Amino acid sequence: MIINRREHLASLGALILLGSQSARLTAAASEPFSWENLIKRAQALSKNAYQPLKARTAAEGIDYDIATQISYRADKQLFNQPNSHSSVRLFPLSRSAQKPINFFIVADGRATPFQYDPATFDIRTPVAAELMKQSDGFSGFRVMNPGGVGDWLAYQSASYFRSAGPLSQYGLSARGLAIDTAMPGKVEEFPAFSDFWLEHGAKDSVIVYAILDSPSICGAYRFVNQKAQKAVTQEVTLSLFPRTDIAQLCIAPLTSMFWYSESNRDKAVDWRPEIHDSDGLAIYTGSGERIWRPLINPPKVTTNSFLDNAPKGFGLLQRDRNFDHYQDDGVFYEKRPSLWVEPMGQWGKGAVTLYEMPTTREIDDNIGAFWVPEKPTKAGSRIDFAYRLSWISDEPEPIHLARAINVFTGVGGRPGLDPVPGQRKLVVDFEGGPVGRLDPNTPESIVKPVVDVTNGKLIEAHFRPIVAAKGKWRLTVDIARSESPVSDIRMFIQGAESALTETVLYQLHWTVV
Repeated sequence: MIINRREHLASLGALILLGSQSARLTAAASEPFSWENLIKRAQALSKNAYQPLKARTAAEGIDYDIATQISYRADKQLFNQPNSHSSVRLFPLSRSAQKPINFFIVADGRATPFQYDPATFDIRTPVAAELMKQSDGFSGFRVMNPGGVGDWLAYQSASYFRSAGPLSQYGLSARGLAIDTAMPGKVEEFPAFSDFWLEHGAKDSVIVYAILDSPSICGAYRFVNQKAQKAVTQEVTLSLFPRTDIAQLCIAPLTSMFWYSESNRDKAVDWRPEIHDSDGLAIYTGSGERIWRPLINPPKVTTNSFLDNAPKGFGLLQRDRNFDHYQDDGVFYEKRPSLWVEPMGQWGKGAVTLYEMPTTREIDDNIGAFWVPEKPTKAGSRIDFAYRLSWISDEPEPIHLARAINVFTGVGGRPGLDPVPGQRKLVVDFEGGPVGRLDPNTPESIVKPVVDVTNGKLIEAHFRPIVAAKGKWRLTVDIARSESPVSDIRMFIQGAESALTETVLYQLHWTVV
């Protein structure tokens, strides 16, 4: 599932520099449109053989350099209103996105085709003009900030979409659907949006309808997209119609990058102290437990499934917002958005699944997180889901427990003495909630660490205040290796009556020195 996104984003970045693109509406008559009819359309398509989108060979020639020779006409964007967050500009085809998508504009319950026209571009060279004429199509779209200064939402390539979030910095991506992402012996399938219907909604929102198609499934999607000061939200509703039985259906898939942080400094071959779009998976279980699983860059492909019933939410978060921890004033990792999935309705039994792959560079999206329903996916069935996506810069909702803010690993034993062979040390710093109000003299008999180790042996665990950081406490855990190359650690801090911290899960790979 590793995606080399840097080449794609470089090309996309060139297109973003182009300004505004639009096209004229065709003279073709509009037709009635509704969400219910779109669902019926997806169901009907699922009964026929899959028809893949065909790439335009001319688009191969529209690389980064050619893209910089093309400018959109700024007066042609859709839903063009002063000071609005809903103006839409479409992406042309390019080397990284060669398959044309059908577009329609929805107004007053009717949909009108939206036609490609190269005359809506300002093109500075004959070579670029000829390629644009031959490419003949759109590859996606983006929604602009007021005045056309950057965008806050973009859809392009397969079923990928992303938001710059409240800090105006792109990072991780979401997908409409993923299939067989973490299945041994299976080749992952990448469903793609083939058709978009765009509508200007209430309160400056943009409503996006789409058909998603692939060899195994066809579906109808509805996104209600809204930008606010503290979050970009998307209410997603979908109806899926499988053509075949599917081994692993991945709902609300998120895709991110984690190379290294303070927890795996052995990977830090670059001069920057940390490089990651997200630093952990957060889960709010159906039973009310708050879980934090720091991301790792494993020595081999690793899948972890966290069983749950009616989850309250999950997401990939970027908790570390300190510029000094990254030192990158070009791509600003400290501003990358977090993405939270909040189920709407009861999702039933299943598992939040975390998929981690090894990487030695920052251009790979090597992290995936998604929901896998327990109920098998059968051909001919109908599957309905709804959820809210929140692109945020803080926690997705108030949390009354202390959060894990740092995770370190190192050799076992006491500092200043020789390392203990076959042992590792795990250090977790907590902040906020009841921990922030603890008296530094509180004995461990009252506030004590609870640590469970699978495939390893707990040597000792201590919880104490950090002398130089008021309100922060540190858990240190020493673990001895067993015969297994991987140890799973589960830990939290227990108070007199209840837990004081979220539950932290960590997977320790002993092959990493």
